[in-house]
Amino acid sequence: MKKVLLINTHLTYPNWSEGLLNDAFSQKAKDFFESKNYEILETKVEDGYDADEEVEKHLQADIIILQTPVNWFGTPWIYKKYVDEVFNSGLHSQKFLSGDGRTREDLTKQYGTGGKMQGKKFMISATFNAPAESFDNPQQSLMQGKGTEDLFLNITSNYRFCGVEILKGYNSFDIFKDGDIANDLVRYPKHLEKIMG
Repeated sequence: MKKVLLINTHLTYPNWSEGLLNDAFSQKAKDFFESKNYEILETKVEDGYDADEEVEKHLQADIIILQTPVNWFGTPWIYKKYVDEVFNSGLHSQKFLSGDGRTREDLTKQYGTGGKMQGKKFMISATFNAPAESFDNPQQSLMQGKGTEDLFLNITSNYRFCGVEILKGYNSFDIFKDGDIANDLVRYPKHLEKIMG
């Protein structure tokens, strides 16, 4: 049986950001993968975790999905803590990777080729206050043509460094002003179907 790991990294700010939208996207993913007979592994970072157990969840999973709000152009700080602890555990145990890929004996080997997680896939599903037109548009002064893939390069690079394939992400934009959250939720399973091939 195939397995999916759903990581929800929402951080609650009472009376402002309660996490209901990210919970809804996580549930949509869970429902979708259950319908495809996947075993569901879940982590809600805010509720706590054990780094070594998270390494094992990653090793079991065929697909890993990060569900996150975008706070100040990144994930909540608890996700960076999660990454540092989980990936350090995966490095020290050599379960995620063995070094950075380079060797003194073979100078042609590139940095970032020491991963042991080939065959696994990773995707980000994110909720934004920013409108979609802020991205991939050179006329926009803030992002200057950069896309969400650029914004999340620090996250996807961790997985790529360990040999994981990066899938096209999914975004729900403009959630506080002029977004289309209901349809974003409806379209999400269609995106998951498409990326699964």
